[in-house]
Amino acid sequence: MLKITSEQTSDSARLTLEGSLSGPWVTELERVWQQVKQAGTVAPVVELTDITFIAEEGRALLTRMWREGAALVANGCCTRHIVAEITGAGGGQATPSVRCETR
Repeated sequence: MLKITSEQTSDSARLTLEGSLSGPWVTELERVWQQVKQAGTVAPVVELTDITFIAEEGRALLTRMWREGAALVANGCCTRHIVAEITGAGGGQATPSVRCETR
């Protein structure tokens, strides 16, 4: 399950994601992302703080979103690692999927 909270103003947008970014939830995030892009918002922020799992297709979408101008924000070590790999800040090898355990 993935919860997407979208907060948009005339000059900014924030997508807060909670749960698992996999399967049909990737398609749902893609749909919301397209709406944000069509609104013409500058530099949308994608908040990944409460993500528990990112599958390969979710990672591919996040990579595309970043390349199209989104800022990816992560606080946990798991999501920070994935964001660093996507943005090139980590210099590490890509992993197909990473499970992030939260307690």
